[in-house]
Amino acid sequence: MTTTLDTAAAGHRLGAFLKDRRERLDPTAFGYTGRRRTPGLRREEVAQRACISTTWYTWLEQGRGGAPSPRVLDSLAKALMLSEAEREHLFLVGIGRPPKLQPRAPEGISWRLQRFLDAMPLIPATVATATWDVIGWNRAAQLALTDYAALPPEGRNILRRMFLDPATRAAQTDWQGVARFLVATFRAETARVGEDGVAARLVAELSAASEDFARMWADQDVLTPGEGAKTIRHATAGEISFEFSSFAVDGRPDLKLMIYTPASAGDAEKMRGLAGPDGLA
Repeated sequence: MTTTLDTAAAGHRLGAFLKDRRERLDPTAFGYTGRRRTPGLRREEVAQRACISTTWYTWLEQGRGGAPSPRVLDSLAKALMLSEAEREHLFLVGIGRPPKLQPRAPEGISWRLQRFLDAMPLIPATVATATWDVIGWNRAAQLALTDYAALPPEGRNILRRMFLDPATRAAQTDWQGVARFLVATFRAETARVGEDGVAARLVAELSAASEDFARMWADQDVLTPGEGAKTIRHATAGEISFEFSSFAVDGRPDLKLMIYTPASAGDAEKMRGLAGPDGLA
């Protein structure tokens, strides 16, 4: 149960954070000129930028303004030019929960993350968005799963490939299980990161083109990527079994890193055969 003391402490943490970030801003960067006795923006300037009253903003800094709404916190985050990490902290100290994730353009991955992927010559690894667009991969993934580099960006969507590409469907030893997993995680992940618009367009496209997708989407199943196992039918190596794990990408909660570890020594040997001597150099 929240006490008055807890509420007051939360208010003071929020106020201290707002004051600190306000004083870090350079007034000249916002077009404010003239001499100032204190660093940063004035309270009324932040309030104006956030479209709230100066009185209420002053109360917030003094720890007596009450709990602001998520909309007000978003406005304050923009007014104070907060980073994603600072915005999340503002919500945590302001209302005790993180903000709803903001959709981000699915640009490529960082070179450091790509180096991490490339350091696994026998373990397929991909980085995908909430809508299952693959935006990063290593050579092992190209050899075992799909040659993503040879596909246009829209062709790298795993849902499209699973429901609309006969070759991808035939490569799955348990197509029903894999397809349901993808649909259920797609529903959960797109809601979590706020990709409602993008998801709706993809749902409409796939529902019109695939009766299987439309039926599975209507089931309302929800899953997190988590861990699991899958077996694929490879064109040259035969069946290869993997144990997969999903990891969050630090600083990019809209992305997931999927790592497919060969399930047995025999499966690892098949990956060695695919990689060849050059792939293991």
